[in-house]
Amino acid sequence: MNRFIVNVNGQKFDIEITELDSRVVANSAPTVASAPAAPAAPVAPAAPVAPAAPVVAGSAQVVCPMPGAILDVKVAAGQQVSKGQILLILEAMKMENEIVAPQDGTVSAVRVQKGATVNSGDILVDLA
Repeated sequence: MNRFIVNVNGQKFDIEITELDSRVVANSAPTVASAPAAPAAPVAPAAPVAPAAPVVAGSAQVVCPMPGAILDVKVAAGQQVSKGQILLILEAMKMENEIVAPQDGTVSAVRVQKGATVNSGDILVDLA
């Protein structure tokens, strides 16, 4: 029998798991654990942030919604796009996600390439 403390939405549960015939059976009535709170780690000062490039009125920046990898780039700089048109294919959490144009416009820059690893908030495409 193994005991674990599981944190679900900020609430801690003390569970017991027993292995029987290569099958794992969990106790169906979890109890709230009374584990001591961990001391807070010291926070390092934030690194200075570089100023963002100026954004032209009517332009848009398409940002990455979640960490992942770029599977395909469907547009190039100078190309006209319409709202909802697929710009990129992003693989995140083993799923292919279509990144679409938020508005009509012209692609002024594609900031990523196929195979690139991206993080949440990274700028993927600039539209004018």
